Amino acid sequence: MNYSYDFPKSKFYQSIMTAFFVGFFATVVCLIYNVIFRTKTVFPLSDFINVSSLIFLINLLFPIIGIIHYGFVAAFKKAEIVFVIVFLALTAFLVWRIASMHRTENNQLVNMEFRQLLLPIVLILGISAGVFVPLLYRNRKFRDSVL
Repeated sequence: MNYSYDFPKSKFYQSIMTAFFVGFFATVVCLIYNVIFRTKTVFPLSDFINVSSLIFLINLLFPIIGIIHYGFVAAFKKAEIVFVIVFLALTAFLVWRIASMHRTENNQLVNMEFRQLLLPIVLILGISAGVFVPLLYRNRKFRDSVL
């Protein structure tokens, strides 16, 4: 039996599925970083950033990023360039805000470790969304082999 799944795929489908794919790998990278960070530092707080929240939130966030990407593709002629600029600017803004974030009032070590945990996760997600979603969206080999 030969199952052929070569049907025309809409831009919406391609954007969402590309973002899902990138989000899956971003989740794995963030989980690996989380495990390595927690074993090296013995960071005590896991209320906000833990395995289940990383898996759930990243896999919820990236389809939304795919919808936003589709909106850019539908609205702009040079959509990828605008998308990359917007998401890298958003990532830079979040990095700037995280640098001055305080998790607790009285423990500077916990504040520093929280920023050291959160900052790379935001960078991983920002670079994944801002660079890899548009890059893979335009890659014909990816489109033919994966989507």
